[in-house]
Amino acid sequence: MNRTESLQIVKSHLKLARYEHTIRVADTAIDLAVHYEQPTDKIELAAIFHDYAKYRDLDEMKRWIEKSTLPKDLLDYHSELWHGPVGALLVEREVGITDRTILQAIHWHTTGKAYMNTMEKIIFLADYIEPGRNFPGVEDVREQAIQDLDYAVFLTLKNTIQHLITHNQKIYPDAIHAYNHLKSKIKLGE
Repeated sequence: MNRTESLQIVKSHLKLARYEHTIRVADTAIDLAVHYEQPTDKIELAAIFHDYAKYRDLDEMKRWIEKSTLPKDLLDYHSELWHGPVGALLVEREVGITDRTILQAIHWHTTGKAYMNTMEKIIFLADYIEPGRNFPGVEDVREQAIQDLDYAVFLTLKNTIQHLITHNQKIYPDAIHAYNHLKSKIKLGE
């Protein structure tokens, strides 16, 4: 499936602003893939489909979580997290993409997890730093993205966790596991 075909499929599932975000995420992910000498084809597909389920009805996503093998504890956290795991499931069923690496990158883009592979990190990071994003801390992450992929993902997790704490929201355990794993891995000068 090429870029044009993929974008045509995704476009019908997204609002215009989210579709434009998707294009920027795909371009950012490709830039990161080239920079880190990764194959771009699968990364581009994962980026294009990362928000496939973003606007699915919440009751529908809840049903998918309840009746599939997805972790049921997702339902205890903000519904904004659901579109990653449910999206991976729906991309496989509705679009026919069966490549596990692509589906896993889509799945984990909302929470991250410990031991993310390079493709998962790139999709997670590209979603956070694409050029349309404008919030405190994003420039620091953009600068780090081309210097140290692990540190950039760590900063993304740190910023996200701090944001959730500030807004008195729950933090999904996999995000904390990702943060702790990367903190140990990069050691932060300790």
